[in-house]
Amino acid sequence: MKVLVVGAGAVGGYFGARLAEKGEDVTFLVREKRAHLLNEQGLQVKSIHGDYHFYPHIMIAGDKKESFDLILLSVKAYHLKKVIEDLSPFVGDQTLIMPLLNGFSHLDMLQERFSEERVIGGLCFIESTVDQNGAIVQTSPIHELVYGALNNEQNKAVEKLEALFAGSNAEIRKSERILTDMWHKYMFISGLSGVTTLFRSPIGPIRENEFGLNAAQKLFYEIGSIMRAEGAPIAAGIEDIQLEKIHNMTHGMKSSMQRDMEKMTEIEADHLQGYLLKLAEKHEVETPVLSMVYANLKIYEKNR
Repeated sequence: MKVLVVGAGAVGGYFGARLAEKGEDVTFLVREKRAHLLNEQGLQVKSIHGDYHFYPHIMIAGDKKESFDLILLSVKAYHLKKVIEDLSPFVGDQTLIMPLLNGFSHLDMLQERFSEERVIGGLCFIESTVDQNGAIVQTSPIHELVYGALNNEQNKAVEKLEALFAGSNAEIRKSERILTDMWHKYMFISGLSGVTTLFRSPIGPIRENEFGLNAAQKLFYEIGSIMRAEGAPIAAGIEDIQLEKIHNMTHGMKSSMQRDMEKMTEIEADHLQGYLLKLAEKHEVETPVLSMVYANLKIYEKNR
């Protein structure tokens, strides 16, 4: 299968490199600056699961028209509109697009542009970053990618991906309940990023403070109420499961959104918390903590 990875960053770059390491036909769609760096020094993965260095096949948007079997999409939500236009020449009649973005609003955009048939479900769990030299650094035991069909019509096409991913040096698996998995991760990411950005703190001091912990609990239950009102297929008691994860995290754990704020870069406030607030308004769900979280994020964006 021919695979196109959009970008060569901490997520797409990592999983794309693991497929290339296995010997799969992988191309990276990158910007000119990144293309120059990759041509000059290759793509370096530094991981506790094994290092890998290679010179990848790369393309720049507008280079040529060529269809791919799978497009792996892991860009930030605020870049998605531009990326969709860049992708158009590479989407054929049989192409599957696997977005690894958190949340759900991106599915509407992708399905509207490329059809429901083309867009499948996906998510990942990985702690990775790109260092100052352009290398992908991955230091945690978790490097998991989960994918699955969003409807029954996609089952046969999605089954073909199992051979593509089998044997790669990463935990890649097909889920029979990908929508549930995606909603659960959406809840976790929105809650974790919400409290860590609200208090400008790693999770440890927040959960050790009575009022901080109370805010986290209320936030997760507000998010759960919104999702149930929307009819999301989430599990009973999922809020407590998510809070247990919070308690098991290392003291200094920060959300990626918090790290972005510390670097004064763009954030996905509208894509994550903002989308939840639209659903809350639609279903008349009260969200005092989530509203405070969102206000904090929007004030940051205005002052940035």
